[in-house]
Amino acid sequence: MERAEGRKANQLRKYSCTRNPLGRAHGSARWEQGDTVVAAAVYGPRPGTRKGENPEKASIEVVWKPRTGQSGRQEKEYEMTLKRTLQSICLLTVHPNTTTSVILQVMSDDGSLLPCAINASCAALAFAGVPLKHLAVAIGCGVLENGDVILDTSKAEEKQLKSFAHLVFPNSSKSVDLKESQQKDGQSERGLITSITHGVMSEEDYFNCIERGLAASSRISDFLRTTLQKHTPDYL
Repeated sequence: MERAEGRKANQLRKYSCTRNPLGRAHGSARWEQGDTVVAAAVYGPRPGTRKGENPEKASIEVVWKPRTGQSGRQEKEYEMTLKRTLQSICLLTVHPNTTTSVILQVMSDDGSLLPCAINASCAALAFAGVPLKHLAVAIGCGVLENGDVILDTSKAEEKQLKSFAHLVFPNSSKSVDLKESQQKDGQSERGLITSITHGVMSEEDYFNCIERGLAASSRISDFLRTTLQKHTPDYL
């Protein structure tokens, strides 16, 4: 398949991360990947948790704002996926009975939107000083009708896919908090944090996505860690 701009199957679009573009948030990040742009803002922690949440732990609240119009079913699914993912990387026992809000604003969508939003959220949490078990990076993998796997799909490419997987990997076994530097999450260190699939995907296709996605995620991991080290050296 001929990809836009001559990209190879495993080649990602150009990506960048802007630190704290939103002045009123406790931490924020603008993540650009090709023409997909998402801004994430973190507010909190503030006292108290919602009904049904465990007061002995911190709670993560996620709000997804589409570029235009009102939130629908897809946006609610994104919120649920983000909440589960972010809760799994945060040290929830450090600030019990508090709520941290993560607000996502879609600024432009040209494919691989959810992975970009996850990367933006993770960076924003780190910039806000929220204690993390480890950083996480997300990658989108698409499977074409002929079985070929392509990474970081554009909007046009997504229309041609047989199936796709959005995968989130831990980028380090190290904690991202000085006080909890020895605390680790053994399960996520050894594998995926989050895996979302859609469409008809064989077991072979799935593991092919994981293999290629893991290799590509290491490049984003290096970029994200370098970006955070420039601005928050005490954490890393």
